[in-house]
Amino acid sequence: MSDKLILKDLSRYGRGTFADVIYRNAIFYSNSEAFVYGKQRITFARFNERVNRLIHGLNALGVRKGDGIGMLSWNCLEYTDFYGAAMKGGFIASPFNPRLHGEELEYIINYSEANTLLVGPELISTVKSLEPRLSNIRNYVSIGDAAPDMISYNDLLSKGSTQEPDIEIHKDDPYLIFYTSGTTGLPRGALYTHERKLSSIRTKALEMGTKPEDKHIMALPFFHIGGDSHVWPFFLTGGCNIIMPQISFDPGAVLQIIQDERATDLQIVPTQLNAMMARQDFGKYDLSSLKRIYYAASPMPVELLRKGLEVFGPIFSQGYGQTESGPQICSLPRKAHQVLDRPVEEQKVLSSCGQPSLGVHVRIVDDQNHDLEPGIVGEIIVQSDSIMLEYWRKPKETSETIINGWLHTGDLAYYDEKGFIYIVDRKKDMIVTGGENVYSREVEDVLYEHPAILEVAVIGVPDPVWVERVHALVVLREGATATDQDIIGFCKSHLASYKSPKSIEFVESLPKNPQGKILKKDIRAKYWKR
Repeated sequence: MSDKLILKDLSRYGRGTFADVIYRNAIFYSNSEAFVYGKQRITFARFNERVNRLIHGLNALGVRKGDGIGMLSWNCLEYTDFYGAAMKGGFIASPFNPRLHGEELEYIINYSEANTLLVGPELISTVKSLEPRLSNIRNYVSIGDAAPDMISYNDLLSKGSTQEPDIEIHKDDPYLIFYTSGTTGLPRGALYTHERKLSSIRTKALEMGTKPEDKHIMALPFFHIGGDSHVWPFFLTGGCNIIMPQISFDPGAVLQIIQDERATDLQIVPTQLNAMMARQDFGKYDLSSLKRIYYAASPMPVELLRKGLEVFGPIFSQGYGQTESGPQICSLPRKAHQVLDRPVEEQKVLSSCGQPSLGVHVRIVDDQNHDLEPGIVGEIIVQSDSIMLEYWRKPKETSETIINGWLHTGDLAYYDEKGFIYIVDRKKDMIVTGGENVYSREVEDVLYEHPAILEVAVIGVPDPVWVERVHALVVLREGATATDQDIIGFCKSHLASYKSPKSIEFVESLPKNPQGKILKKDIRAKYWKR
């Protein structure tokens, strides 16, 4: 990096690539903090050096541009290096979900075709048991303390040069594979190029209005597209990301970090907002620095959102998307949330996922791909520069999902005359009971209004009379009591009888993925085994 020829240096990497962004920020924001993890505080200049060291270290192991590298770890500082190395080194990054079982990990790691695997300390024994069956992995790199028969990450970094790598990066180069949750079979890898991911990140940065002085708390996992895609808009504009360890969501720790770091931004899922506000000591924290709370990943119950707005004020915004869409599809900005003092009909917008994001075209169509009028439920299809290029090594599934340039999401929704979109269910979550369609989201929104209910999941279960019946799994608030007939009666006072649950199951907790999204697939499994 030249002290004199700064402008020439800025043209080192191709426009429309992450390599260009990392290098630019190392010059313009050199001494500003890019990442904070515990006591470690990493400036943009130091981050660039760490990335360069990792690239040179991987090159020394025989890893070249176009090769796949994998990461199996919870959130850590090294995760940023991993992504940065793919961005500047031309590798294809594959982040893997640590919650997967051994057989699932074996499949997905082999499917990725990665030849190098970075492993967090909690996953060493898991990887060791899988090693004989991981056919492509040549290099195992242990994060933290050195592990037997693995390369030490710290040694790899310390031996690598800080010099800029002599690697040409193009905007159409493949950069990243995010994996679906496998709700309809084996997981699929959504492949992204530099240009496609940067397009989504620029859109989000513009819609949120990120600035260099912002401090974002990264409480969601790096291996999920929602968490990853929220970090880089702040990085893009010179802001700071505070990384939380992500084995499980700790609401107290997040509240403490907001106070201590004077954080401006937080991204959460609805269950996490619920957990934060349910703490008895919630009021003791100084949260006045927060400018934005961004929620995504699963629908926000309207009653919970109202409570959030009353507690935090009108600082909420929403994003809707999925693994294959980039993820940005729709956004509901802060201004749209300022409706609590408006008539009830104007407050309905709180149950929407917003309007199409900048540069995103959205349509709602029937099974014959005919466009539907406002108020009629159909499938959301999407077209943008940010959607995935393809499913990795799955041309048939790609052609079934991207049709004539339109991504078919599998989400059912309707829209109003102003273009606000209202998701009612996933196609697979819709309940057909006695020939009538019931959308679980509608029933759950009513149940969340019950004062005794903390969390709920509504599913269809087998029934000899109705084929499927509406069944609700309910977690009560601490100290609260309710009977199944009380809850069913409450629903019938707000919903048509056929939509109301015919059975209630009280549970201590609901299964969730690392993002805090309730796993209906897991809940349904025991009812549909036979």
